[in-house]
Amino acid sequence: MLFCSEQFLLFFAAVFAVYWSLHYRWARVLTFVAAAAFLTYNWSAWTKELPSAETFSPATISRWFSDQYIPLGTFKPEDAAKETDQTAAALSGVGAWCWVAFIFCGTVLAAYRFGHDRARVLLLLASSFFFYASWNRWLALLICVTTLMDYFVALGCDRFASNMARRTLLILSLVVNLGLLAYMKYSDFFLRSILEAIGTYHFQRYEHVLRIILPVGISFYTFEAINYTIDVYRRRIKAETNLLNFMVFITFFPHLIAGPIVRARDFLPQVHRRKHFDWPRMQLGVQFFLMGLFKKLAIADRMALFSDPVFKEPGLYNSGAVWLATLAYAVQIYCDFSGYTDMALGTAHMLGYKLAQNFNMPYSALNVSDFWRRWHISLSSWLRDYLFIPLGGSRGTNWQINRNLMMTMALGGLWHGASWTFVVWGVLHGSYLIIHRYFKAFCETRPRLELALQTPLGMVFRMALTFASVCFGWIFFRAQSFTDASTILNRLIVPFHDALGAPLHNRSLWYLVGFVVICHAIGRSGVWKKWSPRVPAPVLGFGYATCLTLALVLAVSGKTFIYFQF
Repeated sequence: MLFCSEQFLLFFAAVFAVYWSLHYRWARVLTFVAAAAFLTYNWSAWTKELPSAETFSPATISRWFSDQYIPLGTFKPEDAAKETDQTAAALSGVGAWCWVAFIFCGTVLAAYRFGHDRARVLLLLASSFFFYASWNRWLALLICVTTLMDYFVALGCDRFASNMARRTLLILSLVVNLGLLAYMKYSDFFLRSILEAIGTYHFQRYEHVLRIILPVGISFYTFEAINYTIDVYRRRIKAETNLLNFMVFITFFPHLIAGPIVRARDFLPQVHRRKHFDWPRMQLGVQFFLMGLFKKLAIADRMALFSDPVFKEPGLYNSGAVWLATLAYAVQIYCDFSGYTDMALGTAHMLGYKLAQNFNMPYSALNVSDFWRRWHISLSSWLRDYLFIPLGGSRGTNWQINRNLMMTMALGGLWHGASWTFVVWGVLHGSYLIIHRYFKAFCETRPRLELALQTPLGMVFRMALTFASVCFGWIFFRAQSFTDASTILNRLIVPFHDALGAPLHNRSLWYLVGFVVICHAIGRSGVWKKWSPRVPAPVLGFGYATCLTLALVLAVSGKTFIYFQF
């Protein structure tokens, strides 16, 4: 259920309407009557889609787990998505809306029993579970199991006085969460790497490897659970005593699949706070959602038309096409990921919640350190607080600081995906940060050089150099193998013309690049914040309508979000 799909828009509109109408008794009655009538009318169709008793038998569950192991010769990458596709088909059409109607009926009854504030929490929890189950129903249960474990671990850390007991519980939580993440995401990767290192002859002797269905967004909610248990252990926050509130923190559907990574100390107080419908906040949420929708459909997906074919078969294209594809991918991944984040922030605002800012015009950064303060802010701050600083941070000798930086960025690269190309991407950014440290110290002893770099021309040069360095890193991030990355680098450095040109005419590419550059310039200068409140409402409304229209007209079908794989 993609954020930019019609299915999600209908789902969110229904949840939004019921969420805010629970305050009114007459609205509860109407909601219950409408949901019950829908269930009654579609009962026969729904019961056909409900799983039979045999589905939940021990034999069936055992067979599902045994299916995680398949012969190496028959392994295909698309097999891992088979269960997800089957689940999406099962949760589409009338059956899906029957489940939603059932959730609404239960929510209305809960509002009469516990009040509308608690009923809203139940609605968010049930809707979030349904949202994730639309990807894979089995893995939705997995989140519930790990969430229960973290809930009781945190309660123990909060109540026990013994440091030994508290440390043991923390280690248990870390081992389970990181162990599950490692098994689900990296076990097949490391096993294949070992088998390939042994050699072709020995590799063919092995008949089986792990084939694991990767839970969507597991890296994001695992980090959220870890930050919660560590903060409770450090006595920075109190453990949440209400299980439903804690489950909403982990499963809140706007940030569940691709972030931003939410801190418990920021989100849990919002669950306790009473919600009141607010038109300015609603307008802000719509603005965020439309902006994200435009980034995704009008920019990112169209940039994919230039980058995807070249990165899939880089040897077929000439140097000009490779240069354009590299630039296109830099714009694509930014608009794709920040577009999802904007839509997540928008939907959260419309439900009365505030999520953390995740992007701040990263391509206007003046150095790589500044880039990581602007790009994927929730991840970079998490790595700083829970990995870099515990390793020693900026304390110690230069060698120790450089080691901490390199380890943090290498593990951050591996977090993004089970491939050595991601590790190289992380090591590359770690090297950037180390070089920046030494260059900054070098400039501090040379005032003239420091002054020259602060001039407008110097700032443009620093910005361009930073962007070029980031684009160089994106090659390893996007390439499917080191062979492809080597081919792309060869095409970038050595002119090669005896091959195909750009997949499409590059006029639209330059239009979109220019648009992104202008938006960065306006945002960095602060002009938009200064003038947007003075823009008349009809002009803003026309702008939003234009934004939506362009997003729908320029949309390219079949493009999922890049960060869903992480």
